[in-house]
Amino acid sequence: MTERDPPLQRTRSLRAAFAIGAGITAAVDEIVFHQILAWHHFYDRSTPQIALLSDGLLHTAEIVAIVAGFFAVADLRHRRALAPVSAWGGFFLGAGVFQLFDGIVDHKLLRLHQVRYGVDPLPYDLAWNAAGAVLLLVGAVVARRGRIEAGRP
Repeated sequence: MTERDPPLQRTRSLRAAFAIGAGITAAVDEIVFHQILAWHHFYDRSTPQIALLSDGLLHTAEIVAIVAGFFAVADLRHRRALAPVSAWGGFFLGAGVFQLFDGIVDHKLLRLHQVRYGVDPLPYDLAWNAAGAVLLLVGAVVARRGRIEAGRP
């Protein structure tokens, strides 16, 4: 960093990439499990038309999160203030938070849908939540590394 370079914005970098991580994970869920495999919809407790509408609303929200996150990252890059390690930490934290929120809140507490119907859901739930926990753990480790590199343990 030269004297003319602004300081890296670690927190803003983390937040921008968090939105991208959550949005991309939602997109993978929606594309793979809702559309390709057709295992579930975002809201399965009503008519097929409502299920399709709920998928469309989820898709809209994920696109908004991804676009907003990329605009924020682009602004940080333009200002030469992007903290790449913190951004990667935020990406994985966002992915893990989405996955665990979906697995715990949407699947179990609100019962909006299950991962898959017509089978024992336990192995699917365990795999779903374990994947979210791994993403969250990776994000926490990388974000911590970003704090250490910034001189803030």
